[in-house]
Amino acid sequence: MAEGRNEDKDRTMKRLLLITNCLLLTIGTSGGPLVMRLYFLHGGHRVWLSSFLETAGFPLMLLPLAVSYFRRRRTAAAGTSKPKLISMKPPLLAASAFIGILTGLDDYLYAYGVARLPVSTSALIIATQLGFTAFFAFLLVRQKFTAYSVNAVVLLTVGAGVLALHTSGDRPPGESVKEYVMGFVMTVIAAALYGFILPLVELVYKKIKQPLTYSLVMEIQFVMCFSATLFCLLGMIINNDFKVIPREAKKFEHGEGSYYAVLVGSAILWQAFFLGAIGVIFCASSLFSGILIAVLLPVTEVLAVIFYKEKFQAEKGVSLLLSLWGMVSYFYGEIKHSKKMKMKNSDTEAELAQQYS
Repeated sequence: MAEGRNEDKDRTMKRLLLITNCLLLTIGTSGGPLVMRLYFLHGGHRVWLSSFLETAGFPLMLLPLAVSYFRRRRTAAAGTSKPKLISMKPPLLAASAFIGILTGLDDYLYAYGVARLPVSTSALIIATQLGFTAFFAFLLVRQKFTAYSVNAVVLLTVGAGVLALHTSGDRPPGESVKEYVMGFVMTVIAAALYGFILPLVELVYKKIKQPLTYSLVMEIQFVMCFSATLFCLLGMIINNDFKVIPREAKKFEHGEGSYYAVLVGSAILWQAFFLGAIGVIFCASSLFSGILIAVLLPVTEVLAVIFYKEKFQAEKGVSLLLSLWGMVSYFYGEIKHSKKMKMKNSDTEAELAQQYS
């Protein structure tokens, strides 16, 4: 009975954790691209700076990490050794640092695209990330697909295709065809690379030879963001961004104070995105994380229409409908699978009880 209550408690905690990370991912996915685009629309030009800000908010994680550490110290059994401040083992540390470098490269590619494309266009290209995530999840972690998850992937991918119908006339004024095409290509590569990173993180979770706790997940995220930030910091130094920032701030259309507020806001929102993404992988899977990101992209489209007066053609409405349909399909399949597994476990327990009675 006690074991059953503990299992129910763990399940409830994991659901709450999943909901929390879904909210973080929602805030980051919807707000991050908009604030980044705001920087470029009103006088910002530094791509390396924008990519740096995507992970520069990692010090914010020191607070929950500190709380987790002191909680583990308080709950440690008497006579046992005190928990380590850093629980990561060297192989996991190296793997996290490597994924962080890939993340830094992905940040640059994405920022390059956002600098040259409208939010609606970059969002629809990033939606193709779901297909890459599904492909790499199958290769790396042997992700099992159901009819419902396949249906969700197809619907969300078709939704992105529908959005692509009206992208030919959205090249920003004053931008050359070459710059626009380069932005398009860079964003596609960014989508493919992040579609590889998500299952790679899940693979690391499966392969580590130590208990996987949410505290350890936060440590992994901290190291990843630290490595990505260092990668982009080197790019900023080589590109002389630090010398240009004060001049750029003075010329920013909404004033110097607004300039720095945009930079800080961007760092906070993107940190919410990355923490939410790896948290969802921990609580569910990399495929679910990819699906949630794809579902939220039409929300970004709507917000871009509201705040940046971008056109909302009928195609975007259709895409939003397909995305919501795909989300419902995925969740319905997960609920059905969960009920099936619960019934299977109940039958197994009943058979074991009969054998020992």
